[in-house]
Amino acid sequence: MFGIPGQAPVTMTDAAVRQISKLMTSDGRYGLKIGVKKGGCAGMEYTMDYVDAADGHDEVVEQDGARVLIAPMAQMFLFGTEIDYETSLLESGFKFRNPNVVDACGCGESIKFKDVDALSSEREGSAG
Repeated sequence: MFGIPGQAPVTMTDAAVRQISKLMTSDGRYGLKIGVKKGGCAGMEYTMDYVDAADGHDEVVEQDGARVLIAPMAQMFLFGTEIDYETSLLESGFKFRNPNVVDACGCGESIKFKDVDALSSEREGSAG
């Protein structure tokens, strides 16, 4: 895992914690798994699924009863991300404040990350 020892790879706002906990309880799920995949006009998209168990390679983050699992291939892309849950008159949903994103499409569904090699180098330099 990339990052700083003892520091959670992602954090959650109080609103995100409440929503994830509520959905975990109502559906009887283990947690919310977050990943990334190729797609969209900017190149990558977040994925989110409720899961019944952790995969052995998932990074597990627990905060005040909410459990988020980070898929192995997404870990370096999500380090430093704050997960929020916002509600407005027209929509509600999870929002990601990710310092690794350098561009996003107009609809906000697709993102572009820093060059993967540069991102890996930054993480390795900050961990040592």
